[in-house]
Amino acid sequence: MTAVSATGGLRLARLRDLALVPAIIVIAVVGYLINPVFLHWDNLVNVLQQQSEISLLVLAQALVLIAGKMDLSLESTFGLAPGVAAWLVLAPGVTHGLGVLPGGLAVPVTLAVGALIGLVNGLLIVKFQLNGFIVTLGMLIVLRGLLTGISGGKTFFNLPQSFLYLGNAVWLGLPASIWICVALFAAFIVIAGFTRFGRSLYAIGGNPDAARAAGIRVDRVLWTVLIIAGVLAALGGLLLTGRLASVAAAQGQGAIFTVFAAAVIGGVSLNGGKGTIFGAFTGILLLYLVQNVLTLAGVPAQWIGALNGAIILVALMLARVTSGRKQE
Repeated sequence: MTAVSATGGLRLARLRDLALVPAIIVIAVVGYLINPVFLHWDNLVNVLQQQSEISLLVLAQALVLIAGKMDLSLESTFGLAPGVAAWLVLAPGVTHGLGVLPGGLAVPVTLAVGALIGLVNGLLIVKFQLNGFIVTLGMLIVLRGLLTGISGGKTFFNLPQSFLYLGNAVWLGLPASIWICVALFAAFIVIAGFTRFGRSLYAIGGNPDAARAAGIRVDRVLWTVLIIAGVLAALGGLLLTGRLASVAAAQGQGAIFTVFAAAVIGGVSLNGGKGTIFGAFTGILLLYLVQNVLTLAGVPAQWIGALNGAIILVALMLARVTSGRKQE
């Protein structure tokens, strides 16, 4: 794909940014009719805070998908990164802590673990040219096993306050996690849509050979985006850890299905080179609004999974109709 065609594809992708807005409006109206509490400020803030942690996984996955790869290991990074930090800073006798690092290093260690996982994924996918799907599937299993191993299958608790701050702080009347989520999405909307690095992602996702021929350093860009994805997943896990004041052995388990659903209904193509960061944001916002409406409607928890899946399919059809373009 040439730079010109990549730019043209990006313009078309931007036209699809608002494709889910009609569905979100419909959900908002239905939610209000079912239970007026739906549009109350506290309820909306609660929805935004709960989605903010998973939103960072969606942001990470969207970047990787646009570049033509996929990262299944993000959900395990979401749990392992804060889990390793907790393991290192908690004193022996407190769950399975080693107590070898001061509590003040918990946050940088969490982010460093995320970056390290992205680095290893890049080594296997970019350097050794292994299949990205299989590599990250294997990494998902390995990381999940590591978290279970270091925690003994239990939950880390009694975490230092510095570890919990970002997940439970309130800035200007809103949870800090919402501000962080909005700031990161805004930053990557600009990066993906208006910078050379962003155009490189679309070019590589569309046709890596053509991108390489156009002078784009494909390997470097892919390695960078995998590391960024790992750090974003670790940060998301850190926010959840702060909100819950603990790291469970199963933290993040199964989240990858929601992440892929949000990215795809938001218009991000599994084949790479298509979709926008804003579209991915509307995708995860729609999913969490739907879940909230179902909860307020008193739908039994046993049925929410099935109904959530059915509504995802309806949202896909609505997005298909409003955008006028086939989904891949």
